[in-house]
Amino acid sequence: MPHKPQLSPNSGIDWSTARGEIERLGCAVLSAVLLPAQCKELIALYADEQRFRKRVVMAQHGFGRGEYKYFAYPLPPLVAKLRDSLYPPLAEVANGWNAALKNDSRFPPTHAEYLERCRDAGQTKPTPLLLRYGEGDYNCLHQDLYGALVFPLQVAILLSRPGEDFAGGEFVLTEQRPRMQSRADVVPLSQGDAVVFAVNERPVRGTKGYYRVKMRHGVSRLRSGLRFTLGVIFHDAQ
Repeated sequence: MPHKPQLSPNSGIDWSTARGEIERLGCAVLSAVLLPAQCKELIALYADEQRFRKRVVMAQHGFGRGEYKYFAYPLPPLVAKLRDSLYPPLAEVANGWNAALKNDSRFPPTHAEYLERCRDAGQTKPTPLLLRYGEGDYNCLHQDLYGALVFPLQVAILLSRPGEDFAGGEFVLTEQRPRMQSRADVVPLSQGDAVVFAVNERPVRGTKGYYRVKMRHGVSRLRSGLRFTLGVIFHDAQ
């Protein structure tokens, strides 16, 4: 009987609290989404070229240093399950954002339905990816936009153990507010933790209603060791 992947039994995500943090800060940490054994399972996939559709060496494109690989379809069962299970509560947040910004479009309740929209728009390439950083590597601040359709939230899950497998390499978010200087935030993560964050922009309530702030994310310089991350992006690419 095939193994059926499961999220960590300790995850117990409190989506009410997470949603409040996402709306207040543009990000939220979900603790112990993956077990250590599941993290190791995903890291081991990095050497299996048949699992991936594309490899990107960041220095060749001015993205930073390090590399990452986009999974091919069919996704590994654990990655597919994460995508399907994390999407519905995040779609509720995304629909609230659209309402706040007076955008009439709404996201469907299931990820399968959303992928149908992506296919109709010509976005058919899977976007979940594994990222690998070695000593001195880093990821410049960026946004993961792959076509006209963009799901406004994404997830990064730390697969390695900070302080044991690597040092440095902190997850960094910046927020560009209108007519103000950018605000930076460093998000501490443990192995198996996930950070949910805005892909492009998010609404912030001001004195005259909601306004848009631009978000970017990256990874600071790795001082030593190896750092692996799973990126879960919900829209597919052209």
